[in-house]
Order: sequence, then structure tokens, then C-alpha cells
Amino acid sequence: MLETGELNISEITRRAGLSHTAAARHLEFLTRSGILVEKRFNRIRIFRVDPTSPLADALAKFYADWKEAGGSARGAAYN
Repeated sequence: MLETGELNISEITRRAGLSHTAAARHLEFLTRSGILVEKRFNRIRIFRVDPTSPLADALAKFYADWKEAGGSARGAAYN
């Protein structure tokens, strides 16, 4: 989500290869931790990284360094 911006929970589950329940639990934890923010439109849930979060900022810096070192943003679950 650092690269894509906002994603709804269905797209997150598809890209991550997780069940809806597993993704929802992870997203709930990340939201409670202040890394993500959530918008709701009735049953539609949209998540994005909170740009004001120091934790999200640290993750973004780590991700940028990792990519620069040759890391891939797509693992086996993304195929």
C-alpha cells in the first residue's frame, strides 16, 4: 500500500492471497497501531497508510531502502 495508495479490503485479500478474515485481522491490527487509516462507505472498507504516523514513516523508509538493495515488492502470493 506504500506504492498503491488506497486499497479496498477485497483487493488487499486478492493481492496478498489471504482469506478475508485473515486480512481483516491484520488490517485491524495495523489500524489500531496507527499505521493505516480506514474509510468506510457502508460495507466498503478502504485502507491507506497514515502519512502522519511515525511507524508508517519508518516502514516507508525501510521499504525504500529494501527496494534500492534489490528487493522485490511481489512475493509468491502476488502471482
